Amino acid sequence: MTTEIEFITIHPVHKHAFSVIEHPEGQYQHIGDALGCDCMIEKFVDGFMRKYRSDGKQNEDWYGWDAEVLAPFDGIVESVYLNPVTNLVGEINPSRSSSITFLRNDGVRVFLGHVQNVLVTEGDSVKAGDLVARVGNNGYSRNPHVHIGAWKDKTPLQIRFDAREMGNYFKQLGDRGYHC
Repeated sequence: MTTEIEFITIHPVHKHAFSVIEHPEGQYQHIGDALGCDCMIEKFVDGFMRKYRSDGKQNEDWYGWDAEVLAPFDGIVESVYLNPVTNLVGEINPSRSSSITFLRNDGVRVFLGHVQNVLVTEGDSVKAGDLVARVGNNGYSRNPHVHIGAWKDKTPLQIRFDAREMGNYFKQLGDRGYHC
């Protein structure tokens, strides 16, 4: 028996090229993890897309570290959680990540996890693409990235990114987005 999966298209969470690792259905049970994805900024170096410079053993080596994190849609900030601990690369702190949960008028929620330097507070209104935080490495994470989960009621949503909006960023950068 197959079930129909519902989708949501959101604004890109970065202004740079990024890879997406999706969580398959059933891998995680928490509503913010089910069908979620992890986004890591990449840079075009020597003919290859790379996630970090040097050996990648420091957070600062990762191209995504401290990069801008953008609001996924027009809505309100429903909740903010701050975890003051920054993980070392390769090590997990089995705790809740710093996160922001957004609520849209139609009841869709989007969770952004592993962020730092959060710039919004509960109740703030945001527009798609507003700067809301920076990429961090905290909670259940081994490296700098942003985790995204989306759901409506108790139904997890598969995430897609607005490819036209990503193209607008790449045009602004003038180099197909391979700039960090």
